[in-house]
Parts: sequence; structure tokens; C-alpha cells
Amino acid sequence: MMSAWGNGSSNLSYTSFLLMGFPGLRETRTLLVLPFLSLYLVIVSSNALVIHTVAAQRSLHQPMYLLIALLLAVNICAATTVVPPMLFSFSTRFNRISLARCLVQMFCIYFLIVFDCNILLVMALDHYVAICNPLRYPEIVTGQLLACLVGVAAARSTGIVAPVVGLASRAHFCRSDVIHHFACEHMALMKLSCGDISLNKTVGLTVGIFNRVLDMLLLGASYSRIIHAAFRISSGRARSKALNTCGSHLLVIFTVYSSTMSSSIVYRVARTASQDVHNLLSAFYLLLPCLINPIIYGARTKEIRQHLGILFQRAQLQVPTGKAQSLPSHRELPA
Repeated sequence: MMSAWGNGSSNLSYTSFLLMGFPGLRETRTLLVLPFLSLYLVIVSSNALVIHTVAAQRSLHQPMYLLIALLLAVNICAATTVVPPMLFSFSTRFNRISLARCLVQMFCIYFLIVFDCNILLVMALDHYVAICNPLRYPEIVTGQLLACLVGVAAARSTGIVAPVVGLASRAHFCRSDVIHHFACEHMALMKLSCGDISLNKTVGLTVGIFNRVLDMLLLGASYSRIIHAAFRISSGRARSKALNTCGSHLLVIFTVYSSTMSSSIVYRVARTASQDVHNLLSAFYLLLPCLINPIIYGARTKEIRQHLGILFQRAQLQVPTGKAQSLPSHRELPA
């Protein structure tokens, strides 16, 4: 569908688009439903399991674990923003999306990515206070401060993403109504614009680089102090626990930032690669942190790992109990 935005009949702009994720697999796209559905179910179940563990155990109602639960909730939201619409389009071939919905999806995707990184900054601050000033930690890191920091993280994420999406909403799309992507990715939509998009490219690149550089500087500064303070702890057990906590967080940081940066680099370098390859890389950088983060925190965080072990033991004990209850009824039957 097109709408007029000028005086001439040629000055038309598309108001809805056809999402053509993996265009090289037009006739066999239904084959992608099962692997992506399986991946989505694993992401939702693994993240939800850790979130449930944190919510159910009062001993885990502490800032560090609540931030982990929030991070994993953002993972579920990010995967849900992308995968279900993509699966629906693969299975029904109904993949037309209005410009308004496209812009909303674009905002949600980038907001959740940036919000994910900002939560990591809040977690770094929490670790900084816990290790560098442990005696005053309960006094400094209160529930009110935590809510304030999460609010600032959400506001910062909105401030970073809103200008990019706002500029995209002002563009005019007359080249085509086909987006060669499974989601409303910024540059995939901008390729359809028939006007000057140099400002869109400049703002998007500047905001992305500034955000990444600032984040890395803040994380580097905080963790250099944290690791220095950790090695000064006299108790070997406390030092080991502090370094293990920092190690888990650094693994998550590496996963999140390396996936986004590697996808951007490959997208710009491998221009000869097919659109399907670029789309697969986009899915990779969007979904990999959602898959890896609960594994890292579930396996490396001792308190969460212990409660998960208890949960699994209870689930295993319930199965034999059910079988044992069913055996007497067979014995009571006459021979």
C-alpha cells in the first residue's frame, strides 16, 4: 500500500512492507520453523527457569540476583519480539507489516539490545560497591537506588534509540515494499528510501559508536578497580567468590558485546555474501546472548546453581513416587 506525500503521482511512499526473511529460501522457508521454534522454546524455558528460581527463593532477593532476573527477562522479551512474528510468517506466508508496526518493532528490538547493555552497567556498579566497599553495601545499594538506576537505564536506552527510529519514520519509501530481512532492521528499511538518508546513517553510526565506546570505558574503569580490590582481599575463599562472580559477569559482557560488534563488522566487510547469510548473522547476534546468559548464570552462580539442583532433585523424586503408588493396585488384582 502506498500513500501520496507530494504533488506528483510519482511522489508516493509505501505504508506497508513485505518481510522477506531468508529470500533465498522462498519455497522451503517452512523448514526453518522447527529449528527456530526449538531455539525459542529453549531460550524461554531456560531464562524462565532461572527467573523462577530467583523469584521463589527469599535468599536470592538481593540486588545482584534481581538484576540477573531482570537481564534474563529482557532476553525473553528480545527473543519474543523477533522469533514469533518470524515463525508466523514462515508458516503462513502472511508477512506483510504496516509502517507503524515496523517502526514499533524496530524500536523494541534496539531498545531491548541497549537496555540489556545498560543493565550490565548497573550490575558492574553493584559489583563495584559489593567488592570495593562491602561494609557499606547494604546502606548504599538499597531497593530505591536499584529502582532509580534501572529507571535511568531505561531512559538512557530510550534516548539512544528514539532519534534513530524518529528519523526513520520521516523517510519516504518508494524504491520497493519488500524488506529483505526477517525483522524491521534499521538499514534494511532505509535501503527502500528514495530520499537522502545520509543523516539517518550518520546518526545511527554515531549513536552506536558513542554508546559502545562509553560503555566499554565505564565497564573497563569499574572492573579494573573491582579486580584490583578483589586481589587485595585477605580471605582466599572470599577472594575466590568475588572473582567467580566477576568472571560470570565478564563472560556475559563478552557474549553480548562480541555478538553485536562481530555482526556489524561482518555486515560491512562481507558485502559479497548473500542476504540469507547476513540475516542469519543478525539472528545469531540477537539470539545468542538470550541462549548463553541463563547457562552462564545458572552454571557459574553458586547460589542459583544450588537452588536449581534442589529443584531438579524434587522433580526427579516425584516421578518414582508416582510409579510406586501405582504398583499396589496391580498387586491387589486377583491372579
